[in-house]
Amino acid sequence: MRIVPLKPFVPTNYFDGACLYTTMGENGSPISVILVSSGSRGNKLLFRYPFQRDPEPCSSKTDNPRSCYAFNSTGDNAEDPDGDSRFSDVILATILATKSDMCGKKFELKIDNIRFVGHPTLLQHAVCQVSKTDPSPKREMPTMILFNVVFALRANADTSVINCLHNLSRRIAIVLQHEERRCQYLTREAKLIMAIQDEVSAMSENGGPQSPFHHILPKSKLSRDLKETYDSLCTTGVVRLHINNWLEVSFCLPHKIHCVGSHCIPPDAIETSLKCIRPYHALLLLKDEKILLNDLPLDCSPALVRIIKSASAVKNLQQLAQDADLALLQVFQLAAHLVYWGKAIIIYPLCENNVYMLSPNANVGLYSPLPEQFSLQFPLHDLPSVLAKFSLPLSLSEFKNPLSPPGQETSLIQMVIWMLQHRLLIQIHTYICLLVPPSEDSSLSNDEDTPFAARIGGRSLSTPNALSFGSPTSSDDMTLTSPSMDNSSAELVPEGESPVNKRTTENLLASLSQNEKEAILNVPAAQNQDDLKMFARLLHYFRGQHHLEEIMYNENMRRSQLLMLFDKFRSVLVVTNHEDPVISIFQSVFS
Repeated sequence: MRIVPLKPFVPTNYFDGACLYTTMGENGSPISVILVSSGSRGNKLLFRYPFQRDPEPCSSKTDNPRSCYAFNSTGDNAEDPDGDSRFSDVILATILATKSDMCGKKFELKIDNIRFVGHPTLLQHAVCQVSKTDPSPKREMPTMILFNVVFALRANADTSVINCLHNLSRRIAIVLQHEERRCQYLTREAKLIMAIQDEVSAMSENGGPQSPFHHILPKSKLSRDLKETYDSLCTTGVVRLHINNWLEVSFCLPHKIHCVGSHCIPPDAIETSLKCIRPYHALLLLKDEKILLNDLPLDCSPALVRIIKSASAVKNLQQLAQDADLALLQVFQLAAHLVYWGKAIIIYPLCENNVYMLSPNANVGLYSPLPEQFSLQFPLHDLPSVLAKFSLPLSLSEFKNPLSPPGQETSLIQMVIWMLQHRLLIQIHTYICLLVPPSEDSSLSNDEDTPFAARIGGRSLSTPNALSFGSPTSSDDMTLTSPSMDNSSAELVPEGESPVNKRTTENLLASLSQNEKEAILNVPAAQNQDDLKMFARLLHYFRGQHHLEEIMYNENMRRSQLLMLFDKFRSVLVVTNHEDPVISIFQSVFS
């Protein structure tokens, strides 16, 4: 059995060779948030945050003349240092308050290096009821026709960021539309804002220009909510609002939450990975159980509370479903929800045979706060010494001291959990590939002599594709049966085997080339009927895309059985060790 030296695994198949991680930079944060409306008084810009900066004195522009040939080192920022502040309120109100025909659709407008994203919404007012005795309407008809909550972004913002902020704009619009129907909340706020604007405008005629937004912010609840939205998007990425102190708007920007070091994980990669989780995976909470429960909204699902209380790093999702008394599919959905919101990650359950090593992107700098946090959590250990033991791949059974007291094993598990939570360790899995040397008289252009693992699906042996992970019954896994069987396959099975078993083994080996069949039969272990049958049954796993733990789960086999079989057929098998691409995106950064 040949062992390939360990090297960092780069799953380029996620995005056809593109880098999995992207540095979002300023693209993840909006430039400003703007609220515009259209009604009987025309198009109005009700609020914007941050406020428009005061114009700089002319002397500051003329003292240091800049050559037109000077190098632009700041890109778009030098071209427009104030973002959208060069647009006046009148211009913004005109271009952002769209026509009624565009309401209920995605609004996206690019002007120079600024991109505006929103979801214009038409106010569907209830029909006013008229009494027989009092012909006047019971409720004053609002004058606002539509409104639009717009986020200003850099023009080169990532498409996923644009879609996320459009989703947030749509959510806020739905809540405001609901509150307008219920109690005319938006109309009241708009009247208050416009009254303050008129008052400030009158004062400006006497005392110079003033920004009305400074006066609006402390008096308008809606403006404070928009300011809080902007601040949350620029800092944590998690927005939690209670519009009119009634309806909650919850939103998370994955580009801010799912960061490892200075790099961010694209939402597409997160969604792809979540689609590939399996029952043998485990859910690792990133925060303490009490903290997570306190962060949940009051009307959250009781099933989510049970999942948080029952989750454990040593318990797979199937066991978690049993302990929480929930369907496995529901556990998958709730686990994906926690992962998307940055409250948990997917790992393989902790056991003694797990092999871990130091992450290449671990935050182990001189001024890192992690060593101090680790010392507070585990006073008898220091982080550099513990991480030094994982410089090379190390299983937990090797890390454990057999002469240590019983309580130290629990401490070891807690330390490994802590290091996984802080992305300091990565887990290494074992993958098996069938690799038979070509015969001397074979031609590389002949498809029958192409290596088995490389021929199936056209995938490379060194770059497993996470999209094809799954149980053997999934549609992506290959079928090893052939509609036409040549007579030579009847000689592949040793004599003395029953016709049923012989036919089954023939079908399993039918997809192999003649050279591969001969190489397998030349292995001494192939003379044993049971070993050959087991090898043929597991053949579809030997393409470098199913790690050892997945084979154990799917086939209900022990690790010792598989390792013994691999050793018997080591002349035609290659063993590789690398990360599981399904869960590795939550643990390290690939360059």
